[in-house]
Amino acid sequence: MRKIAVIGVGSWGKNLLRNFSSLHTCQLVYACDLDNQKLIQSAEQYPNVKFVNDYQLICQDPQIDAVAIATTVTSHYKIAKDFLEAGKHVFVEKPFTRSVEEAEDLVKISTERSLVLMVGHLLKYHPAVIKLKEIVDSGELGEIYYIYSQRVSLGRVATDENAMWSLTPHDISIVLYLLGEQAVSVSARGKSYLRPDIDDVCFLNLDFPQKKMANIQTSWLDPHKIRQMTIVGSKKMVLFDDMAAREKLRVYDRGFVQEYSTYGDSLTVRSGDIHIPLISMHEPLMEECTHFIDCVKNLSRPRTDGLEGLEVMKILTAAQESIDSGGVLINI
Repeated sequence: MRKIAVIGVGSWGKNLLRNFSSLHTCQLVYACDLDNQKLIQSAEQYPNVKFVNDYQLICQDPQIDAVAIATTVTSHYKIAKDFLEAGKHVFVEKPFTRSVEEAEDLVKISTERSLVLMVGHLLKYHPAVIKLKEIVDSGELGEIYYIYSQRVSLGRVATDENAMWSLTPHDISIVLYLLGEQAVSVSARGKSYLRPDIDDVCFLNLDFPQKKMANIQTSWLDPHKIRQMTIVGSKKMVLFDDMAAREKLRVYDRGFVQEYSTYGDSLTVRSGDIHIPLISMHEPLMEECTHFIDCVKNLSRPRTDGLEGLEVMKILTAAQESIDSGGVLINI
């Protein structure tokens, strides 16, 4: 049985604690956080786990096989590197790192040491997203034209990253997953309204080969909580609504029909049925944690490995450059 530790037991780390502690394929041995109050609260729920302030104690423990890191993004690189160099397999929450160079270094170390490096792009473990990928790959939608998504709410405001860095990684990873292609350029605009220098809202545009494009809107300053993505194809269209209780996917048999007449060509709207695929729902985070342990056990490549984390980092870094330059187009 693989032995694991969780580094960071805050708002998201506590979810990792819950899932890893319930898995029968691993043993949660340690949890670490600098905040003693968080440790005390968590220790009451997990009496068989050792709670410590210094993650170096875990680095030095030879019985630990792997760690899951859910600390502030500014600390991801240092902590992940220390554990990789100590011979531990590493799972890192998003955003992966703060720079492309840091991401490249972690990928290099994990490759050289044959260690599993996985990034927390949670939605690639979402049953609805997996079904959505099946629909796209089947050709049912025809040629994919464009994708747009909204990830907005009046919610928790991050202090160490802007809305783009905090929220966009999820949607970027899904777009790359669905299209199976790398973006060629990006442009983005962001604005700060609540505090100086931390953008509360961002509009990001990605260009892909064959005229495909994607638009991602993120904000924590919005009256509605929306988690939606729309994929428009030449034959059909799909809406993924993660806030829907049941019908998370809707396939629309709609589009345009080219008509020919003696008066010239014309386009008319074609409206067909709406299909709601049956999806067996289960917690994506449990799937993600299970997948990590399976990869550690089998030394297999994660679905969201370090290379994918690096690709998302390249897009985020180029998008930040675009924001800083007033929205100019940046080649990736």
